[in-house]
Amino acid sequence: MKTSIIGYPRIGNLRELKFESEKYFRGEITAAELEKTAKEIRSYNLDIQKKSGLDFIPSNDFSFYDGVLDTAFLLNAVPERYTALGLSKLDTYFAAARGYQGEKGDVKALAMKKWYNTNYHYMVPEIDDATEIKLVGTKPFELFGEALAAGVRTKPVIIGAYTFLKLARYKGSKKAADFLDSTAAAYSEILKKLGELGAEWVQFDEPSLVTDMTAEDIQLFVSLYEKILPNKDSVRVLVQTYFGDVRDCYNELCGLDADGIGLDFKEGRLTSELVRKNGFPDGKTLFAGVISGKNIWRSNYASALSLLTELEKHTHDIVINTSCSLLHVPCTLANETKLADRFKKHFAYAEEKLAELAELRKITEAECPAETEEYRRNEALHAEPRIVGNEAVRKKVASLTEKDFVRLPEFAERERIQKARLGLPLFPTTTIGSFPQTADVKAKRSSYRKGVISDSEYEFFMEKKIAECIALQEEIGLDVLVHGEFERNDMVEYFGECLDGYLFTEKAWVQSYGTRCVKPPVIWGDISRAKPMTVKWSVYAQSLTDKPMKGMLTGPVTILNWSFPREDISLRESALQIALAIREEVLDLEANGISIIQVDEAALREKLPLRRADWREEYLDWAIPAFRYVHSGVKPETQIHTHMCYSEFADIIRDIDDMDADVITFEASRSDLTILDVLKQNDFRTEVGPGVYDIHSPRVPSKEEIKAAIAKMRERIPAEKLWVNPDCGLKTRGNEETVPSLKNLVNAAKEARNENS
Repeated sequence: MKTSIIGYPRIGNLRELKFESEKYFRGEITAAELEKTAKEIRSYNLDIQKKSGLDFIPSNDFSFYDGVLDTAFLLNAVPERYTALGLSKLDTYFAAARGYQGEKGDVKALAMKKWYNTNYHYMVPEIDDATEIKLVGTKPFELFGEALAAGVRTKPVIIGAYTFLKLARYKGSKKAADFLDSTAAAYSEILKKLGELGAEWVQFDEPSLVTDMTAEDIQLFVSLYEKILPNKDSVRVLVQTYFGDVRDCYNELCGLDADGIGLDFKEGRLTSELVRKNGFPDGKTLFAGVISGKNIWRSNYASALSLLTELEKHTHDIVINTSCSLLHVPCTLANETKLADRFKKHFAYAEEKLAELAELRKITEAECPAETEEYRRNEALHAEPRIVGNEAVRKKVASLTEKDFVRLPEFAERERIQKARLGLPLFPTTTIGSFPQTADVKAKRSSYRKGVISDSEYEFFMEKKIAECIALQEEIGLDVLVHGEFERNDMVEYFGECLDGYLFTEKAWVQSYGTRCVKPPVIWGDISRAKPMTVKWSVYAQSLTDKPMKGMLTGPVTILNWSFPREDISLRESALQIALAIREEVLDLEANGISIIQVDEAALREKLPLRRADWREEYLDWAIPAFRYVHSGVKPETQIHTHMCYSEFADIIRDIDDMDADVITFEASRSDLTILDVLKQNDFRTEVGPGVYDIHSPRVPSKEEIKAAIAKMRERIPAEKLWVNPDCGLKTRGNEETVPSLKNLVNAAKEARNENS
């Protein structure tokens, strides 16, 4: 069997792309210097894949910001407000990704959403009635040529036509079907050009095929490919799916004149059953996703071999593949110098997964696979006892009853009590939690971790930063304050470091969006709270002001979703273990006089199954209760906030209301506050703060812009339920953007109050 991957991490082993891109944004390097770094990363990735013996090496999986955005620029689906700026090609691209504010104009960035059920974010293509879909870009051809010049005939990877049209946001009266012919023509031209350059295989990524599809969706998909595939000539086309199974369109997919079909056997719950019941068509290659592209645990070769053996009953033309792009795992274990070998031997990052593919190929080619050294070594690894359990935690989870997840009194009574206690003005202003993580903060935290400075020196510095942050917020005039979170490197990793059962890596960076990378901790064993995690900082911060100070926590579902989870117990079990620990922290904060506690569930929507039929049993039936358990024990006068990041909330808005928080803030500014209609239609009871400006862009919003957002909110949300806030934490921004933005926010809220009185 041959081997393949769907895509490879593009940030560089040490986040070189992030750092060089940020230098470019600051004007410290030229476009040519940034391009040089990008080429070095591509060359390194190409070389390591070639040396691993990988048979199908991808190209065009590199991106400066996002692959969907790349596809929009490739297909001329770029709103005129960006092209009209008159910037360079690269700067126009970054303007769409990040927004632009300068001498050429002032534009917001495109909307950003979560990429299916991952923590990666994609830029949402925007198509209006005047958009002319056509091939105008050259990136896939240039990168194929670049690899070919290096001696590697790659498999170019492009977001598929159906997925591109399904992900796009339509601004006029036209819908996806109206762009069918022009899109098919553009993809046909892509195949023609790649064929002329010498490509043998082209991969079209179609993850939208694993979502619920209507008859209209299936017809759109089939119609697109019936127009595209007759133009492939000698090029072989792989239609690649991932993140689930293709139960709605398996037969239609198999019936197309594609040469290869990529199926996910890790997250695709029904994938094996679909092949077993329906067979697999002769004359096509099955790219079998048996190596996880999402988790970092070593593959179980016995399980993979068993699956591959079963698949051989239906087809002998099988390529061993990853389940999805390796974009979602770190680059290499080689840089994990501090992690003990007894832990590392259980992990496989992207580079190690290349080795796993090579070993699986060798095993499948052996006359007696189970007798190979690779198989036996893997078998011994998986036979080792690894988990040290915490029986007390397990018993506590098992003993939970329905009443443990219910907070009393009910919401309306709590709302009345809290308004009387807090005495906040109409349209109260606050921030989501973090303030800019400036260079001095990062340097001091690094020195502390390395043992260069003492506990007392570190605490003195942190108290100084907190005091400065509170003074700044009071000067600006915010109503509810935060301590700034200067002690936290990450909203999940920080808490993991305070919890027993977690492991931490040194360089396991994964791209979240653009230049933003995260380092997910690893859930190694049962989770419990080792010590108070935030109480000291929150209590100190509250001592400096008479205004309410929010205690800032991350919720159990987000901690779980932004970690690499265990595979030996259910996600429900892990979530409830974490909920036990966070509940202890909530009650400690309350006992120490903190009247507002924010428990962020930024990633609640992220792991919602892609199939609606699976939502309840597989996710919501435990995710919502896990959050409710965290705060069910607090007093009615304690106000519980939560926050949620870019996602599609409309379809679970009632479940979000059922979380029974007192206030919810949403990241909504990039989607033009479209969530407001959903809130109104569902009589959303929870007080709400849809973000009035986008913190992921360097733009400074004007007072008038924020006032317009508040006015739009007031049309759909009762004034007494509306909060005014940015749409996310401010840690990635600089003070030069943050301070004027917050001043404009406060002034806009004050004017809105006066106009409402």
